[in-house]
Amino acid sequence: MLDRLVACTRYCADVCPEAADGSRLIVADSWTARSQQILAAHPDLVLASVPYQLDAVAEILKAGVRFLGLAPRTLANIYADIAAIAGIMGASDRGQGVIRAMQNSIAKVRKRVGSVSKPRVFCEEWGKPIIASQPWVAELVEAAGGVFAGRPGQSVTAEEVAASQPDVILAAWCGAGDRVPLEKIVEQRGWTELAAVRAQRVFCINDELLNTPATCLLGGLRAIAWALHPEVFEQPGGIRQLRGL
Repeated sequence: MLDRLVACTRYCADVCPEAADGSRLIVADSWTARSQQILAAHPDLVLASVPYQLDAVAEILKAGVRFLGLAPRTLANIYADIAAIAGIMGASDRGQGVIRAMQNSIAKVRKRVGSVSKPRVFCEEWGKPIIASQPWVAELVEAAGGVFAGRPGQSVTAEEVAASQPDVILAAWCGAGDRVPLEKIVEQRGWTELAAVRAQRVFCINDELLNTPATCLLGGLRAIAWALHPEVFEQPGGIRQLRGL
């Protein structure tokens, strides 16, 4: 279906490097992209995920281009969005195949951790302020044999995180790739005496593996599963561990 893609963001290219082969326009993300930049690609359909600029959306609609804005929060929402996009593209059967493959992969991981202990896990999608990861990440943590600490998608203080006594701390900051400064945030937040830190169970997971609502979440699931249960799973790519202070 890449032959029907005329433009995408650099974050899309992170997930699908083939999209950045030079044959299509690479635009800014949904929040900063300008309507003129998007319309320059002459699309028939624009897909965007929150957050996006309402004024840019208005200009796109004024130009007569179809717009589909997505705002998933749960895995069920993500499956519904995949089905909707596939339907619009005339590929409903392929969309259902993608959904089944995701569900089957998650079910296999869930089965492997059915009898293991369940560590408490704090996972954040942003650092200043600290924002806990989205509900779909909480679902992945649960599928990987963990208990999500805190309220998904909500701001939280460093003190509240410490009080929850997580066994594992995960960080996947939006737009940061693999560049979360684990040692720095642990020291600045006063977390050096937490059990998770003393055991070096603090990890950075590549942004696109947890914050992109698509099939790449399976890579995030594998990363979470290894962080929680290294005795069960092999270390995948896309995850980096705290190595002392």
